[in-house]
Amino acid sequence: MTFHVLTIFPEFFEGPFAYGVVKRARDAGILEIRIHNLRDWTHDRHKTVDDRPFGGGEGMVLKPEPIFDAVESISPSRVVLLSAQGRMFDQSAANRLSGEKDLLLICGRYEGVDERVAEHLAHEELSIGNYVLSGGELAAAVVIDAVARLLPGVLGNESSATFESFQDTGHGEGLLDCPHWTRPAEFRGWTVPEVLLNGNHEEIRKFRKRTAIEKTGRLRPDLVR
Repeated sequence: MTFHVLTIFPEFFEGPFAYGVVKRARDAGILEIRIHNLRDWTHDRHKTVDDRPFGGGEGMVLKPEPIFDAVESISPSRVVLLSAQGRMFDQSAANRLSGEKDLLLICGRYEGVDERVAEHLAHEELSIGNYVLSGGELAAAVVIDAVARLLPGVLGNESSATFESFQDTGHGEGLLDCPHWTRPAEFRGWTVPEVLLNGNHEEIRKFRKRTAIEKTGRLRPDLVR
């Protein structure tokens, strides 16, 4: 899978993808990340990408011309505009996007992007939360990480992504992941639940399902059906 990122700050991405499973997947050729500088599609000597909004108001808005030219030049299979006004990005969206051949993420900036980009160029508009960021670069890094880990071969254990928080295994769960413990079995007087030490896999499975439901109900009651 190829991820394209359209941004006015390409240097931002020198760090986020240089570590962990995404880096290993890039090194293994499982995925490719291409960072595109929006200013490369401008046609004036100042490389202008923004202008004042019609109707007045504070801030600047990214112009449509360079964005349209860039996306049409790259010609990806799917285009996503990252903005605070978008539909919430969640695990189901990550699953859906992981099926794309190549995905282009447009990073908004300033007061936003000319609405014609959202209406006539992007296939969808996504937000990573109910808050405002300075730009879409952080959101792009989040989306790529969440989608990349769902691709075959990216995680060392293929079942890891299946049993993570929010992942629906086909039975309508979509719960938080169950609690986990590791060595030592006793730490400062706190002990690991005995059921995890007895080697009975069926009892462990039931315990993990029950504690996942309990934790979801306690921390994210909105996810409990």
